Amino acid sequence: MPISALPSPYGIGTMGQAARDFLCFLSEAGQSCWQILPICPTSFGDSPYQSFSSYAGNPYFIDLDDLAGEGLLQPEEYQGLDWGDDAGQVDYGRIYQQRYRVLHLASQRLLARQPEDYAAFCRRERDWLEDYALFMALKGKHGGVSWYQWPRPERMRQKAALEAARKELAGELDFWRAVQYLFYRQWNALRAEAAGKGISIIGDLPIYVAADSVDVWANPEQFQLDEEGQPTAVAGCPPDGFSEDGQLWGNPLFNWDYMAGTGYAWWLRRIAFQFRIYDVLRIDHFRGFDAYYAIPYGDTTARNGRWRPGPGMDFFRTVQQALGHREIIAEDLGYLNDSVVQLLRDTGYPGMKVLEFAFDSRDSSGSTYLPHNYPRNCVVYTGTHDNDTIQGWMATAPEADVAYAKRYLRLNAQEGYHWGMMRAAWASVADLAIMQMQDLLGLGSEARINTPSTLGANWKWRALPGAYDHDLACRVRQEMELYQRLPAET
Repeated sequence: MPISALPSPYGIGTMGQAARDFLCFLSEAGQSCWQILPICPTSFGDSPYQSFSSYAGNPYFIDLDDLAGEGLLQPEEYQGLDWGDDAGQVDYGRIYQQRYRVLHLASQRLLARQPEDYAAFCRRERDWLEDYALFMALKGKHGGVSWYQWPRPERMRQKAALEAARKELAGELDFWRAVQYLFYRQWNALRAEAAGKGISIIGDLPIYVAADSVDVWANPEQFQLDEEGQPTAVAGCPPDGFSEDGQLWGNPLFNWDYMAGTGYAWWLRRIAFQFRIYDVLRIDHFRGFDAYYAIPYGDTTARNGRWRPGPGMDFFRTVQQALGHREIIAEDLGYLNDSVVQLLRDTGYPGMKVLEFAFDSRDSSGSTYLPHNYPRNCVVYTGTHDNDTIQGWMATAPEADVAYAKRYLRLNAQEGYHWGMMRAAWASVADLAIMQMQDLLGLGSEARINTPSTLGANWKWRALPGAYDHDLACRVRQEMELYQRLPAET
């Protein structure tokens, strides 16, 4: 359940009362984990996988009512604003226009009477916060354009230019620091609330960072860039049965040789930070650590890409030595060869099993997703944020695939196909079973989170107020009792 999809007021889900209510629902339903999408600020296309920063929190998720409760806002400063016409969809354009004006008011009051821990927060997070604040301030100065289009002295981080910018934009730097303080104060409170209910939060770490991000601007040596900071190749995945042109993601690729020479220090900092804010971490596109698909920069499709070797087990061995044992889920979906399978086995991380893939005639690996083939050390999903909902899949998948699913799962239309498929996941031997909230609600394709390689309609779905209630929680809890999936303490 993405934070953005919670039924909070004011246009988008937040970390306030709606999030606390959702934790109560999860607890009543006998759940022990809440998996979310990345919580970083979104950029082009509103995708949480294309963020301005790997470290910063999304300002949109800061709850305005909670700020008012602290005296940082007055209700009339935000309650009467236009946050969008559809409670079931995020209107990112309106959120962008309204949210920052309101947050400027809150930050001014915060900075006028700084809390005791504000300076300590800025010192503790200095390694990423200062670059992020400067990056966002410069982006504002230049009308929001990508850093690739900034004047060369700022684009190439010339010392004199950055010092001048810090002086010129001091007020904006203060704003961006304050926003991050507000975000992480609310986030830490929400995590504490979850921990008190015995619920672990599963975070999501994209393997790649966005081209237009402080991660690339401040660390160009970590990426495959030319002397002007332009990528020499970009990320994506090759053509397959789902896309004849493949997928062109456009993210800069890592300079793995340089990273290995530094002991993967950039990655170690990144992963260590994730475990400061999450309990469990899903690492996206795990297969990219074995081999990654490199597409020539400037190509308009992924057809001309080539596979190149990744860091393999050397990387994960370094992570384990530096950070110790961590709860990590490997997103091992997509094209997998023997070396990827071996890498997953060597790490010991659980991989992912997606039930909708089990019946897809286009996917030659479908049998590995059938429940009777699961190992215990895996995480089963009916679908992920990149898949249709169960009801949507049943309505749009090829007839033969749907017929196969109905036979294999003994699905019953009267009960609802979504309950039958979810029950198969709960009944499996997989150590962890994660359902999409839309599937618990029995929603169709209108509630799909993302359709890969498309723009305009993604990341918008929101649950309506009252969509999940006591009756649903009781029904889910009964399934947890039946399949012995209740947390031990309940």
